[in-house]
Amino acid sequence: THDSIAVGEDGPTHHPIEQLTMLRSIPNVNVIRPGDPNEVNEAYKIAFTSTYTPTVLVLTRQNVPVILKDKEIHVEKGAYIVSDSKKEIPDGILIASGSELALALNVKKELECEDIDVRVVSMPSMYLFDKQSKEYKEQVLPSIVSRKMAIEMSDATHYYKYVGIDGMVYGINKFGISGPSTQVIEEYGFTVNQIKEAFKTLDKVDYIRYIK
Repeated sequence: THDSIAVGEDGPTHHPIEQLTMLRSIPNVNVIRPGDPNEVNEAYKIAFTSTYTPTVLVLTRQNVPVILKDKEIHVEKGAYIVSDSKKEIPDGILIASGSELALALNVKKELECEDIDVRVVSMPSMYLFDKQSKEYKEQVLPSIVSRKMAIEMSDATHYYKYVGIDGMVYGINKFGISGPSTQVIEEYGFTVNQIKEAFKTLDKVDYIRYIK
């Protein structure tokens, strides 16, 4: 339940940025990181009905808003669209899991104020998403959209295969800062404005990874 830097006044012992990468690397293990209480409910159903696959539920201690109350939830598909662009082809795609899902939705709102209309995809389980058909994967993460950003307060290595060579993994590669959650989050660059500005550089640079 210490799934990110957001609960970390004790420094590196409470910054498990490497553990999601480690867990996702274990074959036949379904790592589910729900984005709100409704996704948590679906994650438990999947865990209790999985006969041959161990499930790791990655939860959080900080407050997380209920954001999917009136939306269709498809944790069983691993990833799905939670807020789409009004355009047939989105100006970009934000991918997030866990507590960063609400952050991605707020970034979308700020980008809309600058006439940038993006899609937000919740990806609670890479294991389940990788099992979907090519058609479904293309529907959620169309290859024609090159401006893809994955947002996660972790090493987030596994997101590389979803964002492509023109995309960006907005993650963390260090730990050790100790302080109140709001200060630590800002120091690592996980505020709405910082992520918004990073996304806007996607068509201006040739790197794939942003590290604070």
